[in-house]
Amino acid sequence: MRWFGPNDPVSLMDIRQSGCSGVVSALHQIAVGDVWTEEQIVERIAIIEKDNHKFSELKWLVVESLPVHEDIKKGLPSKEKYIENYKFSLQNLAKCGIKTVCYNFMPVLDWSRTKLDYTMPDGAKALRFVWIDFAAFDLFILKRPGSENAYTEETKVAAKLRFEAMSDAEKAELQNTVLLGLPGSMEAFHLETFQGLLNNYAEIGADQLRENLHYFVSQVAPYAQELGINLCIHPDDPPFPLLGLPRVVSTEEDLEMLMNASDVRANGITFCTGSLGVRADNDLVKMAQKFGDRIHFVHLRTTKRETEYDTLVFHEAAHLAGDVDMYGVISEIIKEEKRRIGQDDAQIPMRPDHGHQMLDDLQKTTYPGYSAIGRLKGLAEIRGMELAISRNLEE
Repeated sequence: MRWFGPNDPVSLMDIRQSGCSGVVSALHQIAVGDVWTEEQIVERIAIIEKDNHKFSELKWLVVESLPVHEDIKKGLPSKEKYIENYKFSLQNLAKCGIKTVCYNFMPVLDWSRTKLDYTMPDGAKALRFVWIDFAAFDLFILKRPGSENAYTEETKVAAKLRFEAMSDAEKAELQNTVLLGLPGSMEAFHLETFQGLLNNYAEIGADQLRENLHYFVSQVAPYAQELGINLCIHPDDPPFPLLGLPRVVSTEEDLEMLMNASDVRANGITFCTGSLGVRADNDLVKMAQKFGDRIHFVHLRTTKRETEYDTLVFHEAAHLAGDVDMYGVISEIIKEEKRRIGQDDAQIPMRPDHGHQMLDDLQKTTYPGYSAIGRLKGLAEIRGMELAISRNLEE
């Protein structure tokens, strides 16, 4: 399971009792672009392993994420300094025995939603994205220059009606939700300065951002290969452009171009079924087959598309209840692990993702999508399916 560090309301003991032996973590306290030192990494390892002599062992197995500095994404001359820093961080992680590093290349924002506590039919709370609400934020709260060109007339009319019907509290909630920072943070970007961050990408389209990404992996992935580290990029979430920002890790074609940009096995993928599964044109089983050897980390979750195309609405579904063919995807991951028998990375690390807030957690303050019980439920369902598929493949 993902653990955000000592301030995470979900404890290491919670993670241990869920049946996990691996921890996914990161040094969120370090400024993006600074080097992760050996001392800082060792300190986090010591915290994770503190009670291993008394209880079942926990190990820090995956870094999520070692963030990429915005200057690299923008392709500025200073990118070379930050690429070197990235390599130093990878070197220090390798020295400490951590060999799987997840990152993303989404400009400015990480994952985006418009509702953090959407009530499901069973009373649990889920993350949700409503395109009309997002347009209402863009057009009437942020008032981004040129935003009217990003939406159809139908969407603009619907967004105006939606905005006018919102209370002040609802408008404030929408603003805070869209501007929420990195996962694990409860602090949002400030509306007054946010447009300036977007302006930095005014002249950067999808082709340029893709070129900057490919340059980054061409410089970093071969070095990661030498260190024995598997780099794995997380897909865009959601997998389409937002707020005039391009996104270039959303489709099978995007991933194929990225894998070709640095043809070393360390240049790999975090196969997030929830992010990729938002797009109906992504065949996840086919993609798992095609990129199997480059899949170094797996996020198993699923979203449910309530509507599609121009008025896209989706929510985080129960792990086995959404649009993702979870049986098919897990089958391909298990087959890939069998092909890797004898390799150091024969077991592909997996974590359940974006669980529902439910039961006792409804009364607690937890990071959106990262409450304990919902992820535990998802993990139990996934492990049961994994066991059944593995037994079936042996017959």
